[in-house]
Amino acid sequence: MIGESSKRVLLSDEFLTAAQSAEPAAEFPDPDSVAIVLFTSGTTAQPKAVELSHNNLTSYVTGTVEFESADVTDAALICVPPYHIAGVGAALTNLYAGRKTVYLPSFDAQEWLRLVNAEHVTTATLVPTMLDRVITVLETAGHELPSLRNLAYGGSKVGLPLVRRALELLPGVGFVNAYGLTETSSTIAVLGPDDHRAAQAASDVSVIKRLGSVGRPVPGIELQIRGEDGAILPAGETGELFVRGEQVSGRYTGIGSVLDENGWFPTKDIAMLDEEGYLFIGGRSDDTIIRGGENIAPAELEEVLIEHPQVRDVAVVGVEDPQWGQAIVAVVVPRGRRRARP
Repeated sequence: MIGESSKRVLLSDEFLTAAQSAEPAAEFPDPDSVAIVLFTSGTTAQPKAVELSHNNLTSYVTGTVEFESADVTDAALICVPPYHIAGVGAALTNLYAGRKTVYLPSFDAQEWLRLVNAEHVTTATLVPTMLDRVITVLETAGHELPSLRNLAYGGSKVGLPLVRRALELLPGVGFVNAYGLTETSSTIAVLGPDDHRAAQAASDVSVIKRLGSVGRPVPGIELQIRGEDGAILPAGETGELFVRGEQVSGRYTGIGSVLDENGWFPTKDIAMLDEEGYLFIGGRSDDTIIRGGENIAPAELEEVLIEHPQVRDVAVVGVEDPQWGQAIVAVVVPRGRRRARP
């Protein structure tokens, strides 16, 4: 279905009737042919067109979702746009699971909360900015979401104060931190509800820290952390994240595949795996600040600053400096100041 604002509704029965009366496909597509092309964000240059094959997408869906596994009363709310891999993944996985789908074409926190209750939504996906706005409304308006059982978030790094506040406000909801890239057909690692609750309640520092991780790899995905010399690093050491699996494309229009000879994709993300296999993302390798010959990860500084009670959001960047090469600058949004609406 679709939100009331658009006035376009397709009921499940109508969809099934149309599917039953449709002409069968004359042939199945080549699994290795391109199913969809999505553009990456392009932070340092022109966006690149990522080619995802039928096999990439099918591997992701079948590897992470059980066919027709949804209960008849389940409903998913999708508000991530279809030009984002998370939006594509949500549409495919919920359809495969047999779950009723409610689509909100233009995100608004108040409307999102209304739809959750009106449509008895049980599962939803948000990017961090959306989650922040939903939590802000919950704090001020005191909404209750009795039907909501699972809430996934991802797409960029999330500040731990926001995650902890969300867990406090919605104790009955199972939170899922999903990490993935366009080139990997969406999610490749998940921090599930049990991990969230365990980290929130733990006294062991190593367990508490896992709330800042993106969890462990989904079935069919392999991970490696490599140093600058290409050597595979042991648990606890930081380097570049490489991933491998059938859902990983690594192919761009006009460029071709960037997978290495063994099928590994260089994510350009700085990361670390702990002893239990939990993955910690430390930002992009392109964002590294080099000050006086020392490499500094902005994400590590952001994690400290975001914990200050007067800081709502923060971004750390490097700027040219004649003495040090680069100077560190923190751009801070003070708490109590609302972000401008897009």
